[in-house]
Amino acid sequence: MFIECDNLVKIYKVADLEVVALQGVDLLVEAGEMMALVGPSGSGKSTLMNILGGLDTPSAGRIHVGSHNLLDMSRRDQVLYRRREVGFVWQQTARNLLPYLSAQENVEMPMALDGVKGRERRERARQLLDQVGLEHRYDHRPDRLSGGEQQRAAIAVAMANRPGLLLADEPTGEVDSTSSNAIFDTLRVLNREYGVTIIVVTHDFNVASRVDRVIGMRDGRASTEILRKRDAAGVTLSEDEFAILDKAGRIQLPQAYLDSLEMKDRVRLHLNRDHVAVYNVGENKPDA
Repeated sequence: MFIECDNLVKIYKVADLEVVALQGVDLLVEAGEMMALVGPSGSGKSTLMNILGGLDTPSAGRIHVGSHNLLDMSRRDQVLYRRREVGFVWQQTARNLLPYLSAQENVEMPMALDGVKGRERRERARQLLDQVGLEHRYDHRPDRLSGGEQQRAAIAVAMANRPGLLLADEPTGEVDSTSSNAIFDTLRVLNREYGVTIIVVTHDFNVASRVDRVIGMRDGRASTEILRKRDAAGVTLSEDEFAILDKAGRIQLPQAYLDSLEMKDRVRLHLNRDHVAVYNVGENKPDA
């Protein structure tokens, strides 16, 4: 298993208040998987992404990415982990690219910081720009690239040091649908060619619908999971949605179910031979 999160907790202190951003997240991700994290603002998905990327440290729990124990790293280890093991693509294009460097120079920068020699840097940068469809934009600065081209250049930058994990935070949030499709296609190509594990944090239903696994976050927990099976042509053969049962035996019922049945505070459980029934306190016990 490439990513293992076990009962992950993150608590932020704001003045005299404590804000619980993650409340015992369990998550397993296979190497080479491409998946999406979805959920409303405040659900914990960005906090989880920052912890996976080594930008933040959990308050409790256990987390491994590859051979790295993210709870047992010095500051130097964290810097090297972010430089060599993780690629980042942010929603804000200004956060991804240096405005005074060309596309090729931007891609070369992470390699230069990691001591890669000049000729290898140039060759790898051009190869990556070719793969993201920017073979005609080597010498263009970000202000001469469209929004979609800037994001594809950012993906090339994220892949510069050949990371095992690529984290994309709303990569299609500031572009039109055509550019969004191009960005997703670029991520899919790199996922297949390099075997890089990709986690996309998104509100974009179009993006979430095109990956084979979607984890829904709610109230600091992983609450739902969608698994899809596709044929060789990419046509969806089946789609199943599950509620996630964590190690403490907890599940989160979908908010739409709670609203529809007006469930609050307490519910009754009834164990049947092959399922568990959940119903309102005032209702009669359903037939087994």
